[in-house]
Amino acid sequence: MLGICSLGFGQTKFTISGQIKDASNGEDLAFATILAKDLPGVGTNSNVYGFYSLTLEAGEHTIVYRSMGYSPIEKTINLTADLRIDIELETQVTSLEEVVISGEREDQNITRNEGSVTRVSMDDVKALPAFGGEPDVIKIIQLNPGIKSAGEGNSGFYVRGGGLDQNLVLLDEAPVYNPSHLLGFFSVFNGDALKSATVYKGGMMPEYGGRTASVMDIRMKDGNKKKYEVAGGIGSIASRLTVEGPIVKDRGSFMVSGRRTYADIFLALSNDEALKKSILYFYDLNLKANYRLSDRDRIYISGYFGRDKFGFDDLFGLNWGNATGTFRWNHLFTDKLFSNTSFIYSNYDYQFGFGLDDDQIALQSVIRDFNFKQDFSYSANEKNYLKFGFNVIHHTIEPGNLTAGANTGIPNQKAEEKYGLEGAAYVQNEQKIGERLSLNYGFRYSFFQQLGPGAQYEYDSEGNLVSQSNFDDWEGMQFYGGLEPRLSANFRLSSNNAIKLALNRNYQFIHLLSNATSSTPTDTWIMSSNNVKPQIADQISLGYFHNFADNMYESSVEVYYKDMQNVIDYRNGANVFFNDLLEGDLVYGDGTAYGVEFLMKKNRGKLTGWFSYTLSRTLRQFEEINNGDWFPARQDRIHDLSLVAMYQVTPKITLTGNYIYYTGDAVTFPTGKYEIEGMTIPYYTERNGYRMPDYHRMDLGITIQGKKTERFESNWNLSVYNVYGRENAYTITFQPSDDDPAVTQAVQLSLFKWVPSFTYNFKF
Repeated sequence: MLGICSLGFGQTKFTISGQIKDASNGEDLAFATILAKDLPGVGTNSNVYGFYSLTLEAGEHTIVYRSMGYSPIEKTINLTADLRIDIELETQVTSLEEVVISGEREDQNITRNEGSVTRVSMDDVKALPAFGGEPDVIKIIQLNPGIKSAGEGNSGFYVRGGGLDQNLVLLDEAPVYNPSHLLGFFSVFNGDALKSATVYKGGMMPEYGGRTASVMDIRMKDGNKKKYEVAGGIGSIASRLTVEGPIVKDRGSFMVSGRRTYADIFLALSNDEALKKSILYFYDLNLKANYRLSDRDRIYISGYFGRDKFGFDDLFGLNWGNATGTFRWNHLFTDKLFSNTSFIYSNYDYQFGFGLDDDQIALQSVIRDFNFKQDFSYSANEKNYLKFGFNVIHHTIEPGNLTAGANTGIPNQKAEEKYGLEGAAYVQNEQKIGERLSLNYGFRYSFFQQLGPGAQYEYDSEGNLVSQSNFDDWEGMQFYGGLEPRLSANFRLSSNNAIKLALNRNYQFIHLLSNATSSTPTDTWIMSSNNVKPQIADQISLGYFHNFADNMYESSVEVYYKDMQNVIDYRNGANVFFNDLLEGDLVYGDGTAYGVEFLMKKNRGKLTGWFSYTLSRTLRQFEEINNGDWFPARQDRIHDLSLVAMYQVTPKITLTGNYIYYTGDAVTFPTGKYEIEGMTIPYYTERNGYRMPDYHRMDLGITIQGKKTERFESNWNLSVYNVYGRENAYTITFQPSDDDPAVTQAVQLSLFKWVPSFTYNFKF
């Protein structure tokens, strides 16, 4: 919310409130701007549900409603009582010279009290070149400063030195534990079903918690309230179809969106019998409906279901998937007090197996959440906007269930299930002090209670079991809690210059154990316990933001420093699977991350795009590793650069491209080898003491608009991933040389030299 200038005392005041919507489809417009034209600096923004509340002195006022990409509306009112004013903004018809790449107010990076926040335009997601022709919101996010890709074609990402599990990924408030398809080459987010995506990489407000690096808040479309629409795409790898429309016009709507790959269809045509029996595909299904019960009550139901299936002949199979569900109730208690109540379900599971029937060995693992969340927002007065609330999450983790056929000679096994209760309460205030300074401050109290039934283990310094204690159902095993202060400040030097400061502490109570560069299906989630302390991160960031040429260009530079406690890693030789004593194979240490981020962005004109560069370091320290010396984390990339461009040649032809360069990941390579009974065993000395080769590539694309009528529109999107054929290293392995087996050689595996793709998109 924008703060309000100081008003006179003793004056009668009334409140204007309502909903801001898109006139073409009835979708709520989040972060739309509402300004009192006759009172410079007095205004507010709509929340994520399109609701706004603005308190003014009695009398005549001219109110301006605007949102980027929409024609503004001015209303002159005589304010003598509280008013409800709902607004529908028409999409703005722009000329070729007025093409924009942002869905926000042009100077929002100056006026809004948000540093270290990235908002993604869904139009950019669909326009830019994409791996396999599949638009991917996470791949676009990776092109911004401070956010690093996890590797070649990968949908995993690192934020300011944090690990993959330190990003809280939310889809309509439900956590998505593995946002990857095909081992990370695609994300689970179908762009056709999405309305907005926001990443908080620092300065997180108290309403968010549970992870120490970032929050990615993704919202699905509500569905068209005006008319029925069908949209979709047919591509070289996958096809998509979305249907949306009103349940009751202007009162409720629905949206159904599906996507599926079809590599398995082509495999069935192969002459190779093994390939004919192979399976390789993924699918997504997004569902959402909403209904306005009254002017003060509205309900939403949304869900996501997605799964990957991969199997080769009768030898082995692997499948994994996410399922989420959210029920939300919006209620307006008064014109100033807004409530959102949410019931949230999330489930992630994976299964893999070898063989068939009595010869089969299969493993399954699950993480499941039930979450109740209550949020309030209150427009206290013209200078203060409050948010407060709480949430409680029940976690269940099934680390592994092994089932084996009769002929295997292996008994069925089940690792001990883990249970925990995570909760938080928060309060925050957005305050305007004068015309230049705005503050957003508050705190969050987070806690975690490990629950029975289960066993609690004690280990010595070498990881050997010392003692065991058993607990009954719902009996408290281990408790942690802590206060998380949060502060962000925006000082406007002028109308186009601002300095922003952010301070925050974050706790994390569940953790991902992974040795891979992406979030793979078989990674292991664990809870905090008597041995596993919650991870804690303290971050400070300071940024300078500057716009020029009437907000056509925006620029920023931010520096940050992050201190991390209770970072987790494996001991050498750790046993991950079916190990109830896994905590004895873990080590705990500290981490630090620091860097500077640069962004230059062009918002309007025939040529638009942005340049981002991050210079950073990410280090770890464990007593048991590298003799206690600091060493680079896997995600320690000193240089990370992205260049993104979109050029509208004609109203029907748009060229797009991006160039990416970053320092190679820190890796652990063997430093020598020895033989035992004829077997060659590599040995390692320094953790992450080497580097993969530097990575770079260029992608190009073109979008050609088809004939457009009142009822039908279409376009072709053609793109080439890695257009100049750079053979980037995906893995490097060490093996005996073909010429001399006594000599060990490094062998590089590169996945993609170049990947052309096409997609035909339509809407009617």
